[in-house]
Parts: sequence; C-alpha cells; structure tokens
Amino acid sequence: MPRNPASFSPLWAADVHADRRPILLARGRVVTALRAWFASQEFVEVDTGTLRISPGNETHLHAFATMLMTTDGKPSPLYLRTSPEFACKKLLAAGERRIVEFAKVFRNRERGALHHPEFTLIEWYRVGEPYDVLMADCAAILREAARAVGTGQLTFRGCCTDPFAAPERLTVAQAFAHFVGIDLLATLPDGAADRESLARAAHTAGIRIAENDRWADIFSRVLVERIEPNLGIGRATVLDEYPAVLSALARPAGDARVAERFELYVCGVELANGFGEMTEAAEQRRRLEGEMAEKERIYGERYPVDDDFIAALARMPQASGIALGLDRLAMLATGASHIEQVLWTPLDDPME
Repeated sequence: MPRNPASFSPLWAADVHADRRPILLARGRVVTALRAWFASQEFVEVDTGTLRISPGNETHLHAFATMLMTTDGKPSPLYLRTSPEFACKKLLAAGERRIVEFAKVFRNRERGALHHPEFTLIEWYRVGEPYDVLMADCAAILREAARAVGTGQLTFRGCCTDPFAAPERLTVAQAFAHFVGIDLLATLPDGAADRESLARAAHTAGIRIAENDRWADIFSRVLVERIEPNLGIGRATVLDEYPAVLSALARPAGDARVAERFELYVCGVELANGFGEMTEAAEQRRRLEGEMAEKERIYGERYPVDDDFIAALARMPQASGIALGLDRLAMLATGASHIEQVLWTPLDDPME
C-alpha cells in the first residue's frame, strides 16, 4: 500500500517489518516453488548482465541512464536494462535450448499500485517449440504459486481467479468485438493501421479520444478502459494474436495483420507477455528503428539499437519466449493490493 512518510513508520521499524514479513515469506515460497518447477522442466537458470548498451527499444518503455568511465577517463553511456530479452536471445544463438532468468529490471516513469521502478521479471525461452506451449507454462505457474502459499484462489482488489481452472483463450479481435463492438481487424487493412476507422469505432462506442491520438493510442485506451477489467475474472485469460503493428519482437501469425503474441491476465491484471520470437535480423532492425523514431517523436529521446543483438539474431533458432511479472504474481497469490507490500525493500521515497 502507498506510504506517507509523515504518518507511517519506516519499513525497517521492527513492528512494521513484523506486519509485512508473512507476505514477504510467502513471496519467497512462490520463488522457491517456481525455481523447482523450471528445474523439473529442464530449464537452465541464467544470470545475464544488468548494465547494457541498449536497455530495450520499445516506444513507451523508459530506461535509467548511467555512464561508464573507461580506463583512460572517457565516458561511455550505458543503461539499466528494462528486460533481459536481448541478452537471453544471445544465449539462444550460442546454443542454449531452454533458459529461465529471475531478472531484476528497471523502468523509469513507472510508479503505482502495480508498478515499481525496480522489479523482477521471470523470463524464459524454449527453442524449437511453438508459443502455445508458453500458455501451458503460464497455467502451470499459476497452480504452483497457489500451492506454494496454500490458497485456492488468486485475488486483487475484490476480483478472484481460480488458479486451477484452465485459462480461456481469446483473440484480441474477439475481445474488441465482444466487449466494445469494434471490428478491430477492419481497421488493419493489409496490416497497416487505419487511424480514422478505429477513431470512428471508438467514438461510436462512447470512448473519448484526442485529436492527436494515433491508432496505437486509441487501441490502448479501448483495451485499458473497456477490455482489461473483464479479463481473468473467475479464470485466467490468454489474450492472443495482438496486432502486428504493436508486436515489434514477435513473428507474424497466419493472418499477417496479427502476430504470435499473447498476454496473460489474472483478476484484470496483465501478468505476462509472450511471443513467437522474431528471428529475421533485417526486419527486426527495421522494427526497432521504427520504435525509436516514434519514441523520439513523442518523448524527444531514443536509445541505441544493440548491433550485437541483431548479429546474434541472424544465428538464433526459432524459439518462443515470455516475461512474467514475479511481483504481480506474488501480489495475486497473497492478496496484496500494492506492489510495495511484496517487495522486501521498496524505494525509500514512498508513494504519497
């Protein structure tokens, strides 16, 4: 829960820590159970570097920048990673087949009930296996987390999900049609985003949009306001086949307008993001450069593309990969309402 330093004791106060400790110990049991599960599936646990030349190249992800001083005193810019993805894919190119990392990652401009600037992702990859297998992995992980804390349901702010029930699988287009009455694919003729058609559909559905909203902005507003609150209620939801224009790191699906990308929702909370991984190096560079051009347009900054990653991608075999928010999973398993409740040492400047 948010803490106001004017009215609350610090987290290191013995009585405050004693109140928090049961949830923190429960988080530890979840971690132990998941490590054992990944080991049983013959995953190799890796530990990749946190300082990177490129932190990641998604338009709306913001990194923490730092500076490396070389031995001759020259500055060289580096970033704290927003994800271990690029490093993990280099290991796939090197010959690893199944890897998992419990990765500390860092994202700027993110703070709230479900966001903390430093958090933990569980990221895992399967070489030569379809991305549908990741959906089965997610179902198993929900069960393992629930068993680890001895609960029969995952909860968040009054919403409940049965972790032992089979997840429903819903395409993004089906969700837009069912919850909002929008034919999403009609706004993607030949895979290109038609801003005006989606804007008209959103207006008809009573969703307010701004004049300068682009297709992706409108999509996100519809998803957040009308669709996400309905997902993962009662049982988990796999929201599948995201538009290709929003899936820079995923390979195309059978319908080129959509990609092999899904997100896992539990209690209305986005928990994981999975892909059939893009392995076409030239196309991947083009997409990442496009993401950075859009970032520069919106935020006035861009991050370098990791040339070493692009080179490795040319040698990487077909694979599927996914990142799952460990802290959010711990929240759902323990019934916590704020991410700081499941962090042993959140930032010292608490949310007010």
